[in-house]
Amino acid sequence: MDRKELVAKMESSGVVPVIAIESTELALPMADALVKGGLPVAEITFRTAAAAEVIALLKKERPGLFLGAGTITSVDQLVRAQECGAVFGVSPGFNAEVVKKSIEIDFPLFPGVLTPSEIEQGLSLGLKIMKYFPAEASGGILMLKAVSAPYNHLGVRFIPTGGVNIKNIEDYLNLPQVLVCGGTWIAKKDVISEERWDEIEKNAAEVVKLVSRIRGRVA
Repeated sequence: MDRKELVAKMESSGVVPVIAIESTELALPMADALVKGGLPVAEITFRTAAAAEVIALLKKERPGLFLGAGTITSVDQLVRAQECGAVFGVSPGFNAEVVKKSIEIDFPLFPGVLTPSEIEQGLSLGLKIMKYFPAEASGGILMLKAVSAPYNHLGVRFIPTGGVNIKNIEDYLNLPQVLVCGGTWIAKKDVISEERWDEIEKNAAEVVKLVSRIRGRVA
């Protein structure tokens, strides 16, 4: 998947479910619930020891899933994410070493930023898309508007994550500088461990309906 296609797919999806999953045994039914809800997208985070195995399994068994890796905090995790089959990566913060490695191995990475200084670090390395984290705790929509304003003419776009939910995601998606939102509420860790697949399917369908109204979701 080339960069242009990846960006278009993210934008049309509107939201990427951010998922921490403890067991590979739960990976396939979790993915199937997302697909049934109309949202074949998942960011599997390296917050659990099972992350790499889950990504590899989903890549093999559910090849139609638009699959990313999250909470990448080291070069090792970055390389593993690519080797396991993820097509993009996301980091909570800005680690120049990890970003430079992602460029070297041609693996799209969206590092976390909050401040103009961090945004400019990204720009200096050629990045135009960055994660905005933690979005709500840092001031939400108003803060994002203020921080992004000096860079709008440069085409910088953001992936707000952290506190984004079904009640406020529309506000974020209505901002032209927002590419896609990261959402942990769609498939929470406890919901997965308790195998509440209907709940995940319902959450996915609800957000798909909302995104379709706002953006005409086609992914």
